[in-house]
Amino acid sequence: MIILVGGEKGGSGKSCLAQNIAVFLTAECHASVIMVDCDPQRTTSDWIHARNNNADLPSINCVQLYGKIRNDLLSLEQHYDYVIVDCGGQDNLALRATMSVASHVLMPLRPKRRDLKTVSHMDDIVATCMMINPKMRASFVITQCPSLPNQASRIFEAKEVCRTYDINVLDAITYSRNIYDDSEESGLSVLEIEPKGKAANEIRGIACEMLQASNSTEIRNRLAEKHMKKMRGDYGSGRSQEKLYAV
Repeated sequence: MIILVGGEKGGSGKSCLAQNIAVFLTAECHASVIMVDCDPQRTTSDWIHARNNNADLPSINCVQLYGKIRNDLLSLEQHYDYVIVDCGGQDNLALRATMSVASHVLMPLRPKRRDLKTVSHMDDIVATCMMINPKMRASFVITQCPSLPNQASRIFEAKEVCRTYDINVLDAITYSRNIYDDSEESGLSVLEIEPKGKAANEIRGIACEMLQASNSTEIRNRLAEKHMKKMRGDYGSGRSQEKLYAV
């Protein structure tokens, strides 16, 4: 399964979201995950480097890819449960190439006018890529929301703007919290700093809603079933080869 976290607007927390979802799938869903960093700023690559230097943390693989990466992603998908692609904040070849093969596309937006102005362009990109990849499930997610009660209308209005287009909008959101920045500095995730904290629950909510699962247990069960089917398939093909050689 290939998951793209990308969009046209920079600064909306794409790398942070991709990193935390990767940890959620690795640590709580027991999935094999590889991250693909397509951003020249190397935010995710630097985070992975810091993380993998800490022997106490579950390691996550990462590669850097740019440009026409469609075939590379399809190859990686054969070896991992999830390929999580972190694209920079711009419309480029890597973004569109990933959309052509992605099962899920997550597009973070802050509840700000300059972010919402990019929605129409992203809708055009998604519509174009859907002609090649009709099974892709694209979703907007509102991030870095203000936590003051009198600012709640901004979040509601941002979701309403997104809903005017034919793209799913997640109910789950993230609020502007220092823990997101603090965790990224040391290669950690919010789930590891405060497993029962509000930020950790925000990440769980986004990941599960995106994957249309109720919780991490359901995702684990899906993976176990998938692995079992693959083992049965490999066994079956192996038996036919034995019969062929016998003949």
